[in-house]
Amino acid sequence: MTGWDWLKKQSRWVGFDFDDITGHSDKHKQKMSQENLLEVQKASAEIPWVTLRKSTSGKGLHIYVHLVPVPTVNHIEHAALARSILGKMSSLTGFDFTARVGPMSVTQRTVSWLDPERMAVMRFAKHERRILARRDEDVELYPSERRWRAKDGESGESPTDAPLDELSFIYFIRTLPLGSDSTLSFSRHFDAQRSPTTIRVLGHEELTTAVGTINTTVVEMRVRDPEHYRGEGTIRFSISDDRCRIPVRIESTIPDAGTVVLTLANAGGDSLCTARLAGR
Repeated sequence: MTGWDWLKKQSRWVGFDFDDITGHSDKHKQKMSQENLLEVQKASAEIPWVTLRKSTSGKGLHIYVHLVPVPTVNHIEHAALARSILGKMSSLTGFDFTARVGPMSVTQRTVSWLDPERMAVMRFAKHERRILARRDEDVELYPSERRWRAKDGESGESPTDAPLDELSFIYFIRTLPLGSDSTLSFSRHFDAQRSPTTIRVLGHEELTTAVGTINTTVVEMRVRDPEHYRGEGTIRFSISDDRCRIPVRIESTIPDAGTVVLTLANAGGDSLCTARLAGR
């Protein structure tokens, strides 16, 4: 479920996913037959403020409701609001939407194979499922030849023999001297069209997390990615001020999902961080 504006603490819209039985096991609680999907489509058409679209695969339905922004302090309140909207839809049509719906979600999995000695990425893979789109990348890189080739046949030249991707850039930032108010620019993305990447130090902040209160340096990274960010995207990191340089908080914007915030939940007892080993 998405549509919650984290910055303004408001619910802007809610979305729900009705899936076809195809592609799901018999244990999938929200699986639906084509007959069920037709019932959902017919019932939804009776409500003027509901928007209905087919899923990317064409085998399911997506329903979402745009709202005049509603104040909600967290995702729990946002989810409760969504459930109440489903109840309203059911009462208006006589169709039990709550029995069939699954929350609409955004999934993103990214993996980077990095040579830490050369600080060069060798392979990059990403799977992203958004509300109205799906994107998969699987790229092999040849740093010494300054080129790359994707699994789908796309290829190109790299601007450097030490290329990075969006994930390995985070690791790279942790190795930089982050002086106050400094701005750095790098042409290191493996795809020349996504360079340069600009790094700017915004300041310092103290964050309270599940592992304790941590002093951090706040860094803004501006990346070029016309397909993903519709131009330029901004990712904000809060990195611990100690020698570990652990990413404590990451804030980014994902199309169709709004602002996504990740906060450190577990620092890892077996960390290889030099500072931790020295303190034992």
